[in-house]
Order: sequence, then structure tokens, then C-alpha cells
Amino acid sequence: MQKRDYLFILRSFLIWRIVITTVAILAIKYVPLSGINFFGGKYINYITNPLFWGWANFDGEHYLSIAIYGYKDLQLAFFPAYPFLMNIVSRLIGSGITYYLWSGIILSNALFLGSLILFWKVIKLDYSEKIAKLSVILLLVFPTSFYFGSVYTESLFLFVSLLTYYLYRKDKYLAAGLVGIVMTLTRLYGIFVIVMILVDLLNKKTNIAKIIKEKIYLIGISIFGIIAYMWFCFLSKGDPLAFYSLQTNVGEHRSLDLIMLPQVFYRYFVKIIPNLTWSYFPVVFTTLLEVFVAVLFLAILIFSLKKLKWDYWVYILFGYLIPTLTGSFSSLPRYVLVLFPAFIFMATRLEKANTFLRLGIYLSLAIIAIIAEALFFRGYFVS
Repeated sequence: MQKRDYLFILRSFLIWRIVITTVAILAIKYVPLSGINFFGGKYINYITNPLFWGWANFDGEHYLSIAIYGYKDLQLAFFPAYPFLMNIVSRLIGSGITYYLWSGIILSNALFLGSLILFWKVIKLDYSEKIAKLSVILLLVFPTSFYFGSVYTESLFLFVSLLTYYLYRKDKYLAAGLVGIVMTLTRLYGIFVIVMILVDLLNKKTNIAKIIKEKIYLIGISIFGIIAYMWFCFLSKGDPLAFYSLQTNVGEHRSLDLIMLPQVFYRYFVKIIPNLTWSYFPVVFTTLLEVFVAVLFLAILIFSLKKLKWDYWVYILFGYLIPTLTGSFSSLPRYVLVLFPAFIFMATRLEKANTFLRLGIYLSLAIIAIIAEALFFRGYFVS
């Protein structure tokens, strides 16, 4: 990377950070509270300083709690790497709940900036500088990108997944495997990254014996993270898959029975959308956002077939399809944030668009992003 590339990324990050902070300030002033639940630091802390505590709304409250007190009964759905790192950082800067929240905010923002640099490096392995710029911009204006600055795992996972993949592409298998442990301790999606790498190995016609002999560090060591967490879940609750089994407790409209994608679309278009209370904007917005993202990424899957590298395409496939098996698109707008090949593909399409269309797409996504963040900051579920 050249100096101008770093400056572009830093400038883009700072503009994004200023914008999402401004949106938060305006939301506090103009958007009414949803109630008294789901706020970072609970309502009593949030109401005293919403601009600070709002970054830990919803799942952020769980990560904050785990970092401070360890796991409670129903919190095994949240993987441990992020709250563990929050705990470590908080020990360096001070004691008390305020410092734990600061540690989460610092971690998320620093890791997201690092992710943008790694994203650029990964893109430049196969694509031009223009595609790299467009991809970064698309990621920043995507409707749920504010989660990268919140007390959520998105920044950490994007960072370690990109780093694992980048080290693999540079033939640094042991280093990739060690980073992969953190990856699979951060999100279940870490398994999909390993699958993506395996697909790339097989696509290069590397024989199985050679994979076992030379790439065992990457594949075997990476999986150790999730195996260790499954063992912890078994010791804690007697269920090694508790992180999946408890999804119905932390997510709306989710089922443990596997439901196919056509059924999910049917459920939304035939049962959910026609029965919405259209006068209640937050639910209408969130539902339509879920459908928009579901349709968008289905289109990406269809149109990127044979246009993207097979490993990239398979990663999008798993990252998109697996969450929908619970019968809902709930949280899908956030889950897709880490599917970096999808943003690369969108950039390749956008490269051919004229300037006005490109700006129109950026503006449309940014407007949706502003509304989404404003609702999230005032306690309305978005993703």
C-alpha cells in the first residue's frame, strides 16, 4: 500500500465516524425513546449520557455484562473473544463499568480502521485500486455499518477473518491458523471462512495429501477455537451447541427447526408484510430493511455466480443462507456486514455505472443508514 491509500482509508474512516456521531446526537434530540429496555448500561445509565451508552444498546449490553461478570445462563449465544478482549483493555485503562464500555468502543473503532486497511490489501490481491475504493465506500455507507463503531463483534470478526484470509493468501499458514482461533472464538461465521479457504485450495487442484501435510496449521488450529467454546458450553449447560440452541432466546421470530429460504420469503411476503401495522414506523422500517437486504444478497449470489472466485462465492452463500434457516431475516442486515466478497462484487458492478447513478446509490444507502442508526440509538430493534 502507498501513502495515499492509507490517507484515503483514514479520511474515509474519520468522515464515517463524524457522520455516525452526528446522527447519534440528532437522534437523541429528535427521536423519542422506545421504552426503558435494551439500552447500554441499562436505562438508568443510558438516560444520563445516551451519546456514550447508546453504543452498547441491545447485544452490546450482553457483551458488556460478559466482560464484567462472565457468562450468565442465557448468554452462551454470544461468543467469548470480544468480551474477553474488552476485559483485557479495561484493565489497562481503569476499573468500573464506564471503562468497560470505553474498552468496547475503543476496540471496535480501532479494529474497524484496521479492517479497512486489511480489506484494501485483500482486494488488491485480485482487483484494481478503483475497485478497492468503491468497496470501502460501499461498506461505509451500507445501512448497518454503524455497528462497526458499536460494542458488537462485527469489527473484531471482520478484522480477524480478513487477516486470516490475507495470511493464507500470503502462504503464512501457521500465522493464519493462530489468528483463525480468535476468528472462530468470535463468530460462528469463522467456520465459513475456513470453508472458503478449503474451497480455494481445492479449486487450485491441490491434492488432499498436500493439504493435510502443508496446510494443517491453518485448518486444524483455526477450528480449535470453536471446539474449545463448544466444550465450555457443554461444561456450562450440558449442551455443546448451546450458542445455537439459545438463539430463540435472543432473537425474534427464530426457530430451531430448519426452514428453507423459499419458506422464509413466503412468510415475509404473505404473512408478515401484509399484516404490518403501517402506522408504527420502526417495525415497518426494520421489516422492509430485512427484506431489502435479503433480496439484495440473493441477487448478489445469483449474478456473481461464475463472476467471483469460487471461494468468495461460497462464503457469501454460507454467510447468507445459514442465518435464514431459523425461519427469519431478523439480524440479516447486520450479519451480511462481514461478507466482504459481496461488497467487492457490488463494487465491480458499480465501477461500470455513471457518476450520477453511483452517487444516487451512495445517497440512498446513506439515508437508510441514518434512519437505521437513529432508531437503534433510541432503543428500537434494527438488526
